[in-house]
Amino acid sequence: MDAFASILSAEMAKKKSATAPKSTPTDSKAATNGSGSSGSKYIRRADIEKARQEQYLADQVRLESERAERALKKRKADEEAAAERERQLEKRQRLRDEKERARLQKEQEEEEDRKRKLREKTGATGDTDEDEGSKKDGTDQMDEAAAVQKLRELNEPIRLFGESNAQRVRRIHRLMGVRKASPPPLSGGELLIDPKNVTKDPSYVRRQLLGWFRLVVSEWQIALAGRDEALRESYQGRQATTAMTQAIENLQPLFRHLQKGDIDEEIFAKIVELVVEAQARRYVKANDVYLRLSIGNAAWPIGVTMVGIHERSAREKLHEKGKSAHIMSDEATRKYLQSIKRCLNFAQTRWPPEDPMQIMG
Repeated sequence: MDAFASILSAEMAKKKSATAPKSTPTDSKAATNGSGSSGSKYIRRADIEKARQEQYLADQVRLESERAERALKKRKADEEAAAERERQLEKRQRLRDEKERARLQKEQEEEEDRKRKLREKTGATGDTDEDEGSKKDGTDQMDEAAAVQKLRELNEPIRLFGESNAQRVRRIHRLMGVRKASPPPLSGGELLIDPKNVTKDPSYVRRQLLGWFRLVVSEWQIALAGRDEALRESYQGRQATTAMTQAIENLQPLFRHLQKGDIDEEIFAKIVELVVEAQARRYVKANDVYLRLSIGNAAWPIGVTMVGIHERSAREKLHEKGKSAHIMSDEATRKYLQSIKRCLNFAQTRWPPEDPMQIMG
């Protein structure tokens, strides 16, 4: 049975091969092209990963270029800002130099004017009168060389136009008389103020105040001059120098009032109290005195104070004596009061207190 089945299957295979058409090379080529051109339904994971990596690299390149562009713009902006700051600093320095030159020129013109007036004054009298006056008061005993040496010591011009030796000697005596009339500056222990002398000898207390403020200013200048070059040329260093220069300029009206003795009594008493506390290194109390001196403790006007013919209640407290805000008096007073505060701050740094509780905040 098995042999019959095998023979039958062999015969059937022969018949099929005989009846099937023979395939040509053209048909096989077309079949091959047809199978190759048909699209696949699936995408390989490797292709997806490769495409993702390419997209990531492209994004990174784009982000890096944008980052570099932003950094370039920022660097250019910083350079322009630095150049602008440098131009502003140069402009300010140029303005300061011009102001200093104008001040020096003005001082020189005033000195020349003073010398001219002095020449006119000395040249108004004749030599005969000068000689007679010199014989009477004995000023002809100084020879020309001694007169020239004395004038150089006094930092005065040694010879004026048309001036004789007798006139020169009389000028020396006049200058020495002026110098002797002005009291010598105080220093050391003489600067310690006794509050009892405010009523006993106010002129001496005014000299003590002048000496103390000038001592603080001189120490301030020495401290700033001893800084490093880099710190002195930095922004903070220039600010400190400007603050010191401004404080010295603003203190000049106070110095003039103290020299003339026409300072307000209330302001004078408060400044004396402030300096006494500062000399004792009690800077917190000195700051309290400064606050009472500057803004006072009187009631400040808020809102409308006069709305008709009747005064509002407690309006008289706005003008209580001894409680007014002197910093609002005028511009010069405000400036030298602020300069006093700066001197107080430097004094705390220069002469620190032994008690840490006395350090101002």
